[in-house]
Amino acid sequence: MPTPCTAPGTTPGTAPGTTPVPTGPATTGPEPAGPRMTSRQKLVLALLLGSQFMIAVDFSILNVALPVVGEGLGFSLAHLQWIATSFALAAAGFTLLFGRVADLVGRKNLFIGGMAVLGLSSALGGLAGSPEVLLTARVLQGLATAAVTPAGLALLTTAFKEGPLRERALGLNGALMSAGFTAGAILGGLLTDLLSWRWAFFINVPVAALVVILAPSVITDSRPERRPRLDVPGAVTVTGGLLLLVLGLTRAGETGWTDPATLAALAAGAVLLAAFVRIEQRAAAPLVPTHILGRLSVVWGNTAGLIAFATETSLVFLLTLYLQEVLGYSALATGLAFGVLGIGTVVGGLLGGRAVGRFGNRRAIVLGGAVQAAATLALVALGTSGAWIWLLLAATFVGGVGNMLMIVGFMVTATSGLPDEEQGRATGLATMTQQVGIALGIPVMSAVVTARTGAATGPEAVLSGVSTAILVNSALVLAGALLAGYFLTDEGRRPKEA
Repeated sequence: MPTPCTAPGTTPGTAPGTTPVPTGPATTGPEPAGPRMTSRQKLVLALLLGSQFMIAVDFSILNVALPVVGEGLGFSLAHLQWIATSFALAAAGFTLLFGRVADLVGRKNLFIGGMAVLGLSSALGGLAGSPEVLLTARVLQGLATAAVTPAGLALLTTAFKEGPLRERALGLNGALMSAGFTAGAILGGLLTDLLSWRWAFFINVPVAALVVILAPSVITDSRPERRPRLDVPGAVTVTGGLLLLVLGLTRAGETGWTDPATLAALAAGAVLLAAFVRIEQRAAAPLVPTHILGRLSVVWGNTAGLIAFATETSLVFLLTLYLQEVLGYSALATGLAFGVLGIGTVVGGLLGGRAVGRFGNRRAIVLGGAVQAAATLALVALGTSGAWIWLLLAATFVGGVGNMLMIVGFMVTATSGLPDEEQGRATGLATMTQQVGIALGIPVMSAVVTARTGAATGPEAVLSGVSTAILVNSALVLAGALLAGYFLTDEGRRPKEA
């Protein structure tokens, strides 16, 4: 695990200014208390975590309401998925760019501005009377998410120095992000059934307004000492490449992997991303410096995070198909069933910081991935009887705990060992990984289901496709955790360079 070098006889990762814990023979005295957050740090944490939770809710709050939204605004069935995809494309494609913009204009300014745009675009979506207006609102929500998430995460990591307090803060952040995705499904079902799908948008407005009012006096800005330049060629190529990659994978889930437009989008995205790497190697002020990309802690930490987010969010999609198409659950009942997964992610997030502190980043990632993979594999046994809901609930709870251990390990690893002036880049990269994972997981698993079921319909066909995709999902988690565990360093050693 990559951690700062420490003095002999002290625990790696001890925060600056705190009393180090001796690592010699056990003593009979009481164990020294760990560092505590100040009242201001708690307030900053509450504000930042509240905004990140709201962002996570937005990713899934409309998923169970899509048929109702489509019926209300006249979306065709073929175009219904663009309500979710337009948001994911903007959020994933622009995150790395806005992570760098935060260093230019100030992370606090970008965070507040992004929250203001999020509130206004949510009001626009709630008032939408046509598909065009709704999609415009979703794109603006995605752009606001791409600005708020890396800026908020950078403010979080600079508010808490590397060590136990940062690990605890990142653990809570990861728990709320993952729980927010699950809570969005529950909240979307409740609002749609009890009020209207429009409240899935309106609920953001007062929260965003509260953050915009409080943030100027609560949050302390952080930015590099010297004003950096924007790497325009790098920004254009990475944004275009990510947009085309997500678009291609989304189309693959709709039309298959052999569709010419799908292949063209994937190929063009790969070319632009390859060009981005070349540009970064030569740029005077690169968007992502090569020395950051050369750190295996960054590369493999982000790889583990990509797989963790892609597999867990796509598992929610697969189990939604199972609950509604095989067991016949309603949208509201489906959302409530995922409440157990949400509890598991909260528990995992609360344990994540402790697990990293006790076992190290690398072991936390491997342990979490192994637990998530085993719990996911158990879901292959699901059948058509309603009694199988108990296996689903137990497995999703355990898998949620494992997933959050993996995510907290990823977030700590991907932002460790870097100075504050590079936290904007590191957190922008980590946030991009998160957004891309969420955006890619569903279309990839949807393509697996489609390939398995073909033209067949009915509960048995859906169950066959879902079971195959769950097996692939489990294998991906285990492979990602083991690869990250192999390439990451042990606790207390310097990170290996690529």
